Amino acid sequence: MKELLTLNRKEQNRVIVLNQVVAKQMSATQAGILLKTSERQVWRLLAAYRKQGACGLAHGNRERKPVNALTKEIRQKVIELAGGKYQGFNHTHLTEKLTECEALPLSRSTVRSLLLQNGMPSPRKRRSPKHRSRRERYPQEGLLLQTDGSKHDWLEGRGPSFCLIGAIDDATGKVPYALFQENEDSRGYMIMLREITLNQGIPLALYHDRHSIFEVSEDKLPSIEEQLAGKEPITQLGRLLKELDIESISAHSPQAKGRVERLWETFQDRLCSELRLAGARTMAEANLVLARFLPDFNRRFGVTAKDSEIAYRKVSVNFKPEEYFCAKYERTVANDNVVRYEGRRLQVLPSEYRLSYAQCKVSVHLGLDGNLAVYHDGICLPTCPASLETTALRKQDLHLTGSEGVLPKTSVPRVPTKPAPNHPWRTYKESIRMRGLLT
Repeated sequence: MKELLTLNRKEQNRVIVLNQVVAKQMSATQAGILLKTSERQVWRLLAAYRKQGACGLAHGNRERKPVNALTKEIRQKVIELAGGKYQGFNHTHLTEKLTECEALPLSRSTVRSLLLQNGMPSPRKRRSPKHRSRRERYPQEGLLLQTDGSKHDWLEGRGPSFCLIGAIDDATGKVPYALFQENEDSRGYMIMLREITLNQGIPLALYHDRHSIFEVSEDKLPSIEEQLAGKEPITQLGRLLKELDIESISAHSPQAKGRVERLWETFQDRLCSELRLAGARTMAEANLVLARFLPDFNRRFGVTAKDSEIAYRKVSVNFKPEEYFCAKYERTVANDNVVRYEGRRLQVLPSEYRLSYAQCKVSVHLGLDGNLAVYHDGICLPTCPASLETTALRKQDLHLTGSEGVLPKTSVPRVPTKPAPNHPWRTYKESIRMRGLLT
């Protein structure tokens, strides 16, 4: 009885090609190209085909048991242990126990394949992969603004590199405002929010990254005074968002605020070209080009929101932007009604509410233009620059004059000189040797 041999598709193609070589209808070189092998291998296959027929084209390891295959006894033992002594163990834990306690050093994949073949899946339940889909845009313009800063060589070597701070509306894809700043700081974001508030209105939410400008890091503990007063540490920008009732939303990854990230990719292409075309070399020139670029960008890339109603909240007529868009610091008025901030001194003048504010808790506002203002119970107090103390005046006088009260002499740069060959410093060792002190 002849043994049947089943050839796979690859081996069947070899039979067809080798028959043409035997019939001299094809050369060995052409056969190697068709079989994707070398000419030498074609001659080997042809010799095996002539000697054994189609059986010579089958792989030699066919139906042979691998040397590293598990024996029937080991397979049965593993199945019995998994269903009895180690019932309920997951595949990794079971593999460890088989190696440590049963002297069966098997791999996890081997144990897993063996158990799955016998209908014994791992008892550990794994979370199914989460389905992710593209997030729908917000329905109204002004509901959510995505903001970020992009540090880039915007002038392409024609000037210094700086940061572009801007925001994009989630519903329409329009950029309400953007500006160039030297660095990504609170002042730049405050200027951006001020212009958006005065021109469009107050947005309902701001989507940003977890930069220390927006929120205090978790490892920074509140001070003793803040703990006693029940206050949590907050940044200047976080305080501004809270006062304007803008919801602050932190993104945990760049992909979460992908709309503004893709905006920077577009700006780094188109805006850089516009800056190059205009020949901008300074930050002021770049901001002028940016102001002309944004309306055209919004016209080309903006989309229509699902709801035509605008969600921006208009500010009232009595809205004073300088009271919001600033840095606020708590200070205590001295007995002489002087408030200090970063080496600057303000004299608090009497007002219609009270004559003296000594030992009062006040709020010092540092405006975006660098000016200082003092507020008490929400009222701006009249102030003027305070005169310096005696010690400060003395230090100032010592800085302007010398220690004896005269102007210091003009310093002349020292010209280095090279000692002569007969200088005592050069002849010191020679004189000592002549005296017999050195050998």
